[in-house]
Amino acid sequence: MIRILGIDPGSQRTGIGVIDVGADGRCTFVHCEALKLLDAADFPSRLGLLCEGLERVLDEWQPQQVAIETVFMAKSATSALKLGHARGAALATVVRRKLAISEYAPRVIKQSLVGGGAADKTQVQHMVRLLLKLPDARLQADAADALAVALTHAHMSATVMRTGVAIHQLRRRGT
Repeated sequence: MIRILGIDPGSQRTGIGVIDVGADGRCTFVHCEALKLLDAADFPSRLGLLCEGLERVLDEWQPQQVAIETVFMAKSATSALKLGHARGAALATVVRRKLAISEYAPRVIKQSLVGGGAADKTQVQHMVRLLLKLPDARLQADAADALAVALTHAHMSATVMRTGVAIHQLRRRGT
């Protein structure tokens, strides 16, 4: 059994998703949440909350592998910069634990789960629910995205094991 932590970084909310992957490749839901960062007084304090929340999740759920979504083109330069800071804080927190991190572009995540890189959030949420056999209860969007990142990593890792094609080769080709 391998435990995977998926992270959907954000400067207002960071999605966290934890799954277990059995030897047969079956994925099982373990935990998901959205770290709410807006309660902080200022932006640096938000990053502190993100690190503290992620440390708590790492302590509690003890993942062996971590996957994170890469930065996409944000609405503005300021938004992209803040997203980059949040992503950097998450990366630094995980790296301090000496855990390897795999990174996936939003388009790759959507292709992996839905079959098309232009899928919308509701399609991704539907596939997350279906693949993890979750009830129809509404999933918080950021938490669902984090579970999608973890599922993508599980699928990509299984592909590597079957074919021997390294994930970084797939990323370089944009698939």
